[in-house]
Amino acid sequence: MSTQSTSKTSLGALAVVMLCFFTMGFVDLVGIASNYVRQDIGLTHAQANIMPSLVFFWFLIFSVPTGILMNKIGRKKTVLLSIVVTVISLFLPLLGNSYALMLVAFSLLGIGNALMQTSLNPLVSAIVKGNLSSTLTFGQFVKAIASFLAPIIAAWGALQFSDSIGWKILFPIYGIIGIIAVLALGFTSIEEEAVGTSASKGIGQSFVDCFKLLGQPFILLCFLGIMCHVGIDVGTNTTAPKILMERLGMTLTEAGFATSLYFIFRTLGCLSGSAILRKVPEKVFFAISVCMIVAAMILMGVGDSKWLLYTGIALVGFGNSNIFSICFAQALNHDAAHKNEISGLMIMGLFGGTIFPFFMGLLSDTTLGSLGAVLVMAVGALYLSCLTFKIKK
Repeated sequence: MSTQSTSKTSLGALAVVMLCFFTMGFVDLVGIASNYVRQDIGLTHAQANIMPSLVFFWFLIFSVPTGILMNKIGRKKTVLLSIVVTVISLFLPLLGNSYALMLVAFSLLGIGNALMQTSLNPLVSAIVKGNLSSTLTFGQFVKAIASFLAPIIAAWGALQFSDSIGWKILFPIYGIIGIIAVLALGFTSIEEEAVGTSASKGIGQSFVDCFKLLGQPFILLCFLGIMCHVGIDVGTNTTAPKILMERLGMTLTEAGFATSLYFIFRTLGCLSGSAILRKVPEKVFFAISVCMIVAAMILMGVGDSKWLLYTGIALVGFGNSNIFSICFAQALNHDAAHKNEISGLMIMGLFGGTIFPFFMGLLSDTTLGSLGAVLVMAVGALYLSCLTFKIKK
């Protein structure tokens, strides 16, 4: 095959993988969806926050087994399986509006996303040879497009039909795109490199090998960094509308713009970050990003005007957009011989999306209100500030 043909094949495969990154962004609809479900059914903040918490709980259970599964069946087949599970989760909410049904749907959404995040990121390394963190950041940019479109589609559906029914139009739209992604990836040829040494071992031994990698201090630091990143991400996604409703008296439909604003700036951050990371050292860019997050926590904590709060939401969106890619890429490059296993461990760190909303919901139900939720996210921002000094150049 000629170099030109190989280049076209690689570009085609990369385009399909980017479509898969778009489907990865479906998981972020849980933020705006939990607010609508809370309004429809009359849940407390703590009950509503169980939904995003449940989504990310499954990262704790499925991430490491997915890393082992990739060693057995390959990354592409694992990604295909993940999208199929995701599509099923998107059509379940159309069957009813009960709390139990929503918990089942969001559980499947979390399981599908755990499979996808673990397998899709290392699949990129089989296509792209070069600056991995930059390519992963561009993938996060594509993912963020799906994220910020979710509240817009939900709000449009609510206005066109009714708040209790119309917002659910989001699910079939994303479900159909997921089916297209399955077909596109299924017909795309991707040559994967050889797997790590644990592929030939028993399942129990593979688990032990995976968790032993956390014994490497730098791997553990990156793991905790991803926990804080996703905690801030999910926390802002679910809390931003509540802050505007509590402090400015907005309706849910009006406040839903806060979620879109967050994802717009996260999208812009990923797009610009994919270019900046080719020119600026990762350590420097990581430090700048963390400074934005810290400033955002201050504005979201004490801001009492629309523009102060919007500025804080925009800053955390832009600042948090590249944290995951840098931590993930640095961990993979630290021990390239165990990419599948490290990928599983790093994605297990997304369990932070369960821990943070749980405590945020508890504090939000106290007299602290939305300030309590921001204080929990501020703990994550503090850790990322400390992690800055450990990031490699």
